[in-house]
Amino acid sequence: MLRAVQLPVEPPVSPMLAKLTRDLPLGDYWYEPKWDGFRCIAFRDGAEVVLGSRNERPLTRYFPDVVEAVKAHFPDRCVVDGEIVVAGPGGLEFDALSQRIHPAESRVRMLAETTPASFVAFDLLALGDRDLRPEPFSARSEALRNAFAGVPAPVHVTPVTRDPAVAGDWFHRFEGAGLDGVVAKAGSLPYREDQRVMLKVKHERTADFVVGGFRWYKGDPEAVGSLMLGLYDGDRLQHVGVIGSFPAARRRSILEDLAPFREVPDGHPWAGWADAGDADGRRLPGAVSRWNAKKDLSFELLRPELVVEAAFEHLQGNRLRHTAQFRRWRPDRTARSCTYDQVEVAVPALLADVFGASGQ
Repeated sequence: MLRAVQLPVEPPVSPMLAKLTRDLPLGDYWYEPKWDGFRCIAFRDGAEVVLGSRNERPLTRYFPDVVEAVKAHFPDRCVVDGEIVVAGPGGLEFDALSQRIHPAESRVRMLAETTPASFVAFDLLALGDRDLRPEPFSARSEALRNAFAGVPAPVHVTPVTRDPAVAGDWFHRFEGAGLDGVVAKAGSLPYREDQRVMLKVKHERTADFVVGGFRWYKGDPEAVGSLMLGLYDGDRLQHVGVIGSFPAARRRSILEDLAPFREVPDGHPWAGWADAGDADGRRLPGAVSRWNAKKDLSFELLRPELVVEAAFEHLQGNRLRHTAQFRRWRPDRTARSCTYDQVEVAVPALLADVFGASGQ
């Protein structure tokens, strides 16, 4: 549980979220680079510091180096929305950041020294006794920059611009440094917790999926052939497609990653499927399949708690049009946060032109 602090905004706080869009929006927007790390809302009340994740779970114990940086460089009483990142010689290193989440205290301390993290601030929710969430983003951004003027590393304030040409340059130029793209925030936008009211333009279309099961690779009991992906539609975990292309060595190492989730209690949302479904599992939802850990060993259910980020081309209806591509595990995400509203389902431009020409 997050520790108590005496602030006008107290933990836990669900961060304001962004929806994926294909093009950089124009208008009254403020643009920022999209940082590739763990979303974190940092609370400081004097000597008391709480680091909360986007799932309202505490990150404090995993990042003692960030805690010390907050104590040293944040205003005495504040709440700041930002990103915890690990920077290496070639840019941001998400894999190194993920390794920081470890149960052993000794390893947590060791990793804090060998792969230290930084905090990138991009929104100010409270300062002193002021709750800034009702204020427009333009005012919060100015307050953030005033409060953090001259702050030294490992604390940083994100760059921001109102010029879409500059934002477009960032989108292309920063990609090699490991940044995800660009985030656009309306200048009039108050801080709206747990709502997708910002926009993000990314270098590829990605989303976070629940891994609800897997298929063995050509009957090999030591290699994974495909991962079965799901998204929540209300309370229903809808099967949306698969990740099915891995290097040979990765097929075996992924099995180790799945091991903690192979004990499946009764009540798995996909356990009742019986007929229908093609070989790669793409048509399983809505009807059932015979794949079952007890009856068909080529498929196995997984406890639906593991989250993976995957790249994909587009959704067709509520399904992935093509096989998705593995990007990384997301230990900072919960399964229930993997919903359809992560992505903008847009009509392909060519199809829209045809319909427009025909008057439909």
